[in-house]
Amino acid sequence: METLTGRKIGSLRKWSYNNVGLIFIAPWILGFLFFTLYPFIDSLLNSFTDTRGARTGNFIGFDNYVHMFTVDLRFWQSVRVTLLYVIMTLPMRLGFALFIAMLLNMKLRGVNLYRTFYYIPSLLGGGVAVSIVWRMLFLRTGVINQMLATVGISPVGWLSDPNIALFTISLLSVWQFGSSMVIFLAGLKQIPNELYEAARVDGASKIRIFFKITLPMLTPVILFNLVMQMINAFQEFTSAFIITDGGPLQGTFLYAFKLFVEAFRNFRFGYASALSWVLFIVIVLVTALIFKVANRFVHYEN
Repeated sequence: METLTGRKIGSLRKWSYNNVGLIFIAPWILGFLFFTLYPFIDSLLNSFTDTRGARTGNFIGFDNYVHMFTVDLRFWQSVRVTLLYVIMTLPMRLGFALFIAMLLNMKLRGVNLYRTFYYIPSLLGGGVAVSIVWRMLFLRTGVINQMLATVGISPVGWLSDPNIALFTISLLSVWQFGSSMVIFLAGLKQIPNELYEAARVDGASKIRIFFKITLPMLTPVILFNLVMQMINAFQEFTSAFIITDGGPLQGTFLYAFKLFVEAFRNFRFGYASALSWVLFIVIVLVTALIFKVANRFVHYEN
């Protein structure tokens, strides 16, 4: 009897030790199930219905997708604008982040203070408040045009010209380079100093050192930043909503803004769900393509 009781106590203790981790992770699991997995599956099901507002939709098969690709001209406009935004933003943001990271990697007095200052824009983020400030800066009577007027340059329609407005909101994304900069800086710290010393002994110039040592050794970090910033760029919404409201003349009509309009202005939840799934598939395909191409240029130490 004692042996049986001892076995029960031992098995109970073993169960407790094995499941204590599950108890601690249970809040995350519940959050994932109810706030991520369930909406994920529900949006897929809704994409095959004509759900509008609170009304339960009827199953319509692939009609939403057919309408999207064959009838909805604003869909193609949002695709064009979003692709332009991604192509415009990624090189500028990554290039500027790498440039600042290299400056902050130098052995300068008070460099830690400089790093803090340069990271502040990312702490502020791309929220509503920052977007409002950006809009005030680039108004026709804003600070930027006032500064240009002091050197005799006429006011520029930063937010009223369809050919310039997209570039203006792209600058906001470039300004928030802090997260990419920190990752680049961490990658620069991992490059062995012996490589630079050997290159200097051989008489290599700084430009040659950058392209032959720094850039190849940073390719894994560049790949990571490229994928993460690409995903963020495809989902950009706040700047188009707050600064330009998709205008002028749909010049900043980004895909995420199109999705918002269909869901929360037109209340076409079924159609908006279909739009979100197309965006998800495009991001997956582009990410897979980047990883496929990355095998040709990414250098790993092993």
